[in-house]
Amino acid sequence: MSITLTQLRSFLAVMRGGSVTAAADELVVTQPSVSAAVAALSRELGTPVTEREGRGIRPTAAGNAFAPFAADVIGLLEEGRRAAREAAHLADRRLRLAAVTTAAESFVPPLMRAFSQSNDAIGLTLAVGNREQVLDLVLDHRADVAIGGRPPRDPRIQSAAILANDFLLITSPDDPHAGGGTVDAAELERRVWLLREPGSGTRIVNEEFLAAAALEPQTLTLGSNGAIKQAARAGLGIAFISRAAVALEIDHGLLASLPVRHRPAARRWYAMCSTIGPRRAAVERFMTFAASPTARDALGETSGLERPAAKTARAK
Repeated sequence: MSITLTQLRSFLAVMRGGSVTAAADELVVTQPSVSAAVAALSRELGTPVTEREGRGIRPTAAGNAFAPFAADVIGLLEEGRRAAREAAHLADRRLRLAAVTTAAESFVPPLMRAFSQSNDAIGLTLAVGNREQVLDLVLDHRADVAIGGRPPRDPRIQSAAILANDFLLITSPDDPHAGGGTVDAAELERRVWLLREPGSGTRIVNEEFLAAAALEPQTLTLGSNGAIKQAARAGLGIAFISRAAVALEIDHGLLASLPVRHRPAARRWYAMCSTIGPRRAAVERFMTFAASPTARDALGETSGLERPAAKTARAK
């Protein structure tokens, strides 16, 4: 078998972009070179890894099965290159963090600051996205540590619980039901529900609640927590959102919360990393730090939430 890195990179770029054109733009090469590399990979594997879908391209079943292995090969080689250069003092030590929007807009910056105070030789970068995007970054080895909600049931991800994640049903501060008795299901079904985009963990929490309560209200999809908070403040609708994302607005009376039966159970925020391949020292140090008293103090000051007992587990 003579699979090359060019073939793997071209295939993964096609997977991400959904077309040869997008892959060529990403890799800064010609479209024929991408097509040739993917075709050569298919010949090496003895089966097509992509197929036409309208004007785009999608992976075949074989391509979907092969993609995680391709990502691991490319990712581990890049990890090895970085580790070698760091060991030879040819490059600064870097830790690539990725966080879901809610976490990035609340407790992740003070967590990064606390880590940097005792690890100033490690530079930090932060990518922000929804749950699906952040997990993809770690699984594709394009981020070292992800910070988000419920870990996937995937043996390639190891997780450590770092903070309680409670959800509030937010509404405008002048909502007549705010601060009163428990709101019944009929009232909730008459409201417009504000949802994040598909792939968001916050959206999943809202959809799971509505399904469990057999509610089919009108919904409005908004692309960020900030948009949802402003829409709720203006009286356009309601939404379950992490307490970490709305603590300041609730404290200052810019938003209110509705008491509701059977609201989503408190969850946890997690630090997550890949279990595939050797773990760089910087990753190990951050995962250990995330479960330390120093991190607990930094997060407690920011969120006012009780931090769970330190626990590290492999997601199943």
